[in-house]
Amino acid sequence: KYYTICTKIPPSIISLLPQWSLFLIIFLQHLSTITSTHPTTHRPPTNQTDNHRSIRRESRERTPSIPQPSNSTMRLNSAAVVAVLAASSAIDAYVHQLPRDFLTRRTARSSQLPSGPLSFGVEKKDRWQNMKDLSTALSMAFPLKEGEVSNMFEGPRPLVKERDACGVGFIANTSSGEEFGTHKVLKEGLAALDCMEHRGACGGDGVSGDGAGIMTQIPWKLFSEYRSESCPQPGVGMVFLPQNEERRNAVKKVIEEVCEKNELKFLGWREVPVDADSLGPMAKAAVPSMWQMFVKAPERLNDDEETRDGFERTLYLVRRRIAVELHDAGLGWEDNNDDEVYFASFSSQTIVYKGMVQGCVLPQFYKDLQNPDYTTKFVIYHRRFSTNTNPRWPLAQPMRVVGHNGEINTLIGNVNWVKAREKSKTLPAEKLNDLVDAENTDNIVMLCNTQDVPNVLEPLVDLNRSDSANLDAVFELMTKSRHRAPCALMSLVPTAYENEPSLRDNPEIVDFYKFHGGLLEAWDGPALLVFSDGKSIGASLDRNGLRPARYSITKDGTVYMMSETGVIPDLDEADIVQKGRLGPGQMINVDLKSGEFKDNIKIKSEIASRHPYGEWLAKGRKDVDKLAFSEERLYDDATATFAQGTFGWGLEDIGMQIQDMAGSGKETTYSMGDDAPIAVLSERPHTPYNYLKQRFAQVTNPPIDPLREGVVMSVAMTLGKKESIYQVSEKGARLIHLKSPVLNDAEMERIASFAEPENGAFKQSTISTRYALADGPEGIKKAIDAICDKAVEDVRNGVEVVILSDKAAGQSEFEESTYIPPLVAVGAVHHRLIEEGLRMDTGIVMETGSAWSTHHFACLIGYGANAVHPYLALETVKQWHGSSRTQSMMKAGKLKETTLDEAQQNYRVAVENGLLKILSKMGISLLSSYQGAQIFEAIGLGEDVINTSLKGTTSRVGGVSLADIASETVMMRPESASEKAKLTNYGYYKPVPKLGEYHANSSDLAKLLHDAIGLDKTVSAATNRDEVENDGVKPKSVANYEIFKKSLESAPLANIRDLLDFESDRESIPIEEVEPVSEIMKRFCTGAMSLGALSREAHETLAIAVNRVGGKSNSGEGGEDVIRGKDITDVDEKGRSPTFPHLAGLKNGDSANSYIHQVASGRFGVTPEFLVTAKQVEIKMAQGAKPGEGGQLPGPKVSDYIATLRASKPGVTLISPPPHHDIYSIEDLAQLIHDLHAVNEKAGVSVKLVSSIGIGTVACGVAKANADVIQISGGDGGTGASPLSSIKHAGCPWELGLSEAHSALMNNGLRDRVTLRVDGGIRTGRDIAIAAMMGAEEYGFGTIAMIAEGCVMARVCHLNTCPVGVTSQKEELRKKFPGTPEHVVNFFLFVAEEVRELMAHLGYS
Repeated sequence: KYYTICTKIPPSIISLLPQWSLFLIIFLQHLSTITSTHPTTHRPPTNQTDNHRSIRRESRERTPSIPQPSNSTMRLNSAAVVAVLAASSAIDAYVHQLPRDFLTRRTARSSQLPSGPLSFGVEKKDRWQNMKDLSTALSMAFPLKEGEVSNMFEGPRPLVKERDACGVGFIANTSSGEEFGTHKVLKEGLAALDCMEHRGACGGDGVSGDGAGIMTQIPWKLFSEYRSESCPQPGVGMVFLPQNEERRNAVKKVIEEVCEKNELKFLGWREVPVDADSLGPMAKAAVPSMWQMFVKAPERLNDDEETRDGFERTLYLVRRRIAVELHDAGLGWEDNNDDEVYFASFSSQTIVYKGMVQGCVLPQFYKDLQNPDYTTKFVIYHRRFSTNTNPRWPLAQPMRVVGHNGEINTLIGNVNWVKAREKSKTLPAEKLNDLVDAENTDNIVMLCNTQDVPNVLEPLVDLNRSDSANLDAVFELMTKSRHRAPCALMSLVPTAYENEPSLRDNPEIVDFYKFHGGLLEAWDGPALLVFSDGKSIGASLDRNGLRPARYSITKDGTVYMMSETGVIPDLDEADIVQKGRLGPGQMINVDLKSGEFKDNIKIKSEIASRHPYGEWLAKGRKDVDKLAFSEERLYDDATATFAQGTFGWGLEDIGMQIQDMAGSGKETTYSMGDDAPIAVLSERPHTPYNYLKQRFAQVTNPPIDPLREGVVMSVAMTLGKKESIYQVSEKGARLIHLKSPVLNDAEMERIASFAEPENGAFKQSTISTRYALADGPEGIKKAIDAICDKAVEDVRNGVEVVILSDKAAGQSEFEESTYIPPLVAVGAVHHRLIEEGLRMDTGIVMETGSAWSTHHFACLIGYGANAVHPYLALETVKQWHGSSRTQSMMKAGKLKETTLDEAQQNYRVAVENGLLKILSKMGISLLSSYQGAQIFEAIGLGEDVINTSLKGTTSRVGGVSLADIASETVMMRPESASEKAKLTNYGYYKPVPKLGEYHANSSDLAKLLHDAIGLDKTVSAATNRDEVENDGVKPKSVANYEIFKKSLESAPLANIRDLLDFESDRESIPIEEVEPVSEIMKRFCTGAMSLGALSREAHETLAIAVNRVGGKSNSGEGGEDVIRGKDITDVDEKGRSPTFPHLAGLKNGDSANSYIHQVASGRFGVTPEFLVTAKQVEIKMAQGAKPGEGGQLPGPKVSDYIATLRASKPGVTLISPPPHHDIYSIEDLAQLIHDLHAVNEKAGVSVKLVSSIGIGTVACGVAKANADVIQISGGDGGTGASPLSSIKHAGCPWELGLSEAHSALMNNGLRDRVTLRVDGGIRTGRDIAIAAMMGAEEYGFGTIAMIAEGCVMARVCHLNTCPVGVTSQKEELRKKFPGTPEHVVNFFLFVAEEVRELMAHLGYS
């Protein structure tokens, strides 16, 4: 088989040839390859047929009546791959390879190119010139529109360009001083800001701060010349203007004109006195011209003096109007980034001074802050840590209302819902003409769309702004309506009120949260928020409380709130009368008029008592609790199996997922990572879910722990029309509340009962997503338009619950129709309703047979569904439970005995817990916040799919179209329904011979590598190792390594890098000029595989081998035995050591001490000895196979020895928490890096990240935090144990992450500070060469290194039953371990030599 692959000689002839001749043929082929002409010389195309069988082709033959897409259809736009990598890394050493056509997904290598026309319209005769052009020109994933330079959508700016964290606090004293406060408050605030320096960072020049600022009461004594009896407190604007005088004057003119048009009498400009010499070089190069403007309140607002609400609304709306006029005049900052125009504040009550400076520089730059006449009753201070090194003055904080320390994880969804909410407002746009009348401005804020009128007002929210700026904008709008600032924050960032003991005596607070939770999705994520609207000042923590916040109150009434104690240097403990700290979801508030301090309960009770929320809820809210499951079957077995096949189910989905979920109430645990092709390159049909990768939190925001913090998490959802959040009324309580988003038949009937007039009159409609099979692939577009039009029509007619259903009545309907995949359907309807301004008027239930995995539910809810009725999954549970095999397993004790109702309940529990796990990876607590948040990245979906159903989703490469998805859906259909019919085993998880999915790591591959490196798996301590020469290590074989390498080269496409080939910019050189193997191997590392996941034999063998070649072995999580810290010096002539009697093939001078010692969140095995014996300490922020989660070691693998190392109990499963308990944000990581450097001064510190969109800006933050090494792991990395959905659906290819990180570090001037390391599925020298071109300097081997020491890819690591003792802790299995350090060294030698050959071929030494 393998000689056929390598030589392309038919098997019939292969069998007649002696083995030496086959070796010779392979050698000559290899020789001709490395001595060929320049690698850019392309060979002509051939029509050689691929040997691999295709389910695609068989499916096409079974359904000849279905129109198929033409052979020119391309699945993955590899021009887009080149574009991404070239844009990220400036690589000119690649040329794309043409992808296979859609039906067979066949792509040949460069010597075997397809002969059909290309989809981008170039005929066969022009193809070679086209390929040459593609190698030098940047081609986009989707066709460029006129004027576009690029249309690759990476994601919103806060995700991919810049993230931040900070130190924040406030000081308030309303009793000291005169009417306008004291200068002492300001001085103390500036001193506290200076003490926050460890919470901030500097730009690329090391001097310019990432941002520092203060918000205070307006210093009226300082501005006395602009005040008068008729205008004692004018509106004051703090404005960043262009440095260019001509442009600045033009901006001023526009501002003055807008103010005059809106009856704001202009009182004058004041140039703010500054000292530009105090700035760092980068800040000085970008500093705006600082000015203040003063305006008098309109005459029509004379009766507004006491509250000043009308004046504040006018200033607010005029500021947004000015932005529009400046843009129209070509004077907005977005038109010229060097001359920013930005209002830091525009109010008659508060003012903001901020800039790209360090905390101590702020009062040096702004001379006003040194003036004794600057008096105030309060100050909010903020010091920023940004992942970006290029200063932008407007991004400094505080914002206009909020000082924010944290990150909003649900930002995309929050912004989408704000847009939907604004669009649903009904006040005519002409009302926007009058921005002065108090009643009219009140109506504008509450009832008029202020987002989609860019010709009148600056849009409320924008994903080009930071998360803090968007939160501030919504918060500010709510404070301009009838919400007080504490009320607005309680709504936006709610506490976990359910089952909260401290609220037991305050039901009004619980009712407040229940009411507003139905109206407004939480802005979820770790946050400490300090806020002021000029009337009060306060602070609040998010529901998890992952940010530090302490406060002290002194005898003179001063309230100090700070991130940590000690920031007020002269604060005397004797003067403190009260101390406290904010707990999760808690708030404090100070009334700036009365001076009253209000604790959490007092302020919230005061706010909650303003309306009878409890009464409203009792009248209007309808609850759907969890009801009993039906035991009645929907289909007979034949129809059920046909339906399962139609919806993409495979045998594995029932045998693994349904069995585990229904049998034990838990998601399937699996091992070894994801070595199957990404969906777009797979030769098997995939549902659209598989093209989406879950995003996750790392460094800049923490994941949370669904096990330890379940009390603050919830999967509750609502259905119905959501009323305005700006105008609270009884109607807002009229909603259907769902205890679970996973609905059964009884709960669907309960929801249907609410349509009765006497039971709520919630009008409902069911829209079928099925369409005629005869319509062909193009029919899907028509079907999508039809369901969207119907949904719009129904909602306009008052429908409050839309049910999208792909249910078929029976076998005949299944045979005559197909369906819109539910992800495509729900996304299309969701976005269409947003566009029409109707999304807030209804809830969407997805009734589908194509949802069974936790990832499926997460996708459906993440793209807009309020709930899911998985009717076929529940039907499958019934079918599984009633099968003779299941019943036999229960009787035999292999499965816990359950009733049918219990099995269905188990399934729902497993889905709910899986959803919580997925939420927690991103640091999100509420499923209602996750809904519509679209926290995914698409890999391999085309432009029409993204624009129709997944708007706003990151998509860096092109791929399948809607028609392709329709064809792929049909290809899953079984041939017919019969009692004997069985589902296809696609082999997505476990390899299946012949028809199963391709897996890069297999037992066959292991056998090939073992033959090359001289490993005989039958030789071990359990057999005859002591009796054979050299411990059974055979001579390594170059010919066999060539076969191993050829098998990978000729395998089906699996990764993005498989679409790339080399194109050098220089001639080849003699291999003697290339650096030696010994130097290349110093760049090799092993993956972080823990002692516990691996046996002691496997773990120590890897460490010794890598140490021999001068590379870097990695301990993984869990510590190491102190005995490994010393070199081995007691080895006898047989290679045995009494210190390590379980190992073979040792040499005196060997070291079993891992070069890299990993520190993970569980701190298992982390001792002083462990830290000081490391040459490098690695902080595990994420793991490729399960990013956003902690480590997992099944109980059976926790032996006495492992338990001793980890200070735990034998037999108890160890799951370390996600990395958040000590790393809340980027500045906390910086502190941990500092601490580890202090513990071991000689050791560098590395930080392990996982590839995902936005990793570039995260890497910049890590570099600024003084890490020495950044590791980029691919999402396909191996694991000893992990939830199956995490292995398959989280994390992206390292090709994308590495090139993004390298590019971002280069652009920010940080690349020389760190070493970049990469791992995840690296197997050959070709992989290393590609990684090197993308910026990596060190290369990690994980699974393939295990194979090199004897792993046979049995994929039972999590079960503790490894047949060769590589991943087992059982003594009898460990004795079967066949590996020695020499085997691993042999593998590294082969890879390093392959790298040398490639370098010589490409002309690099």
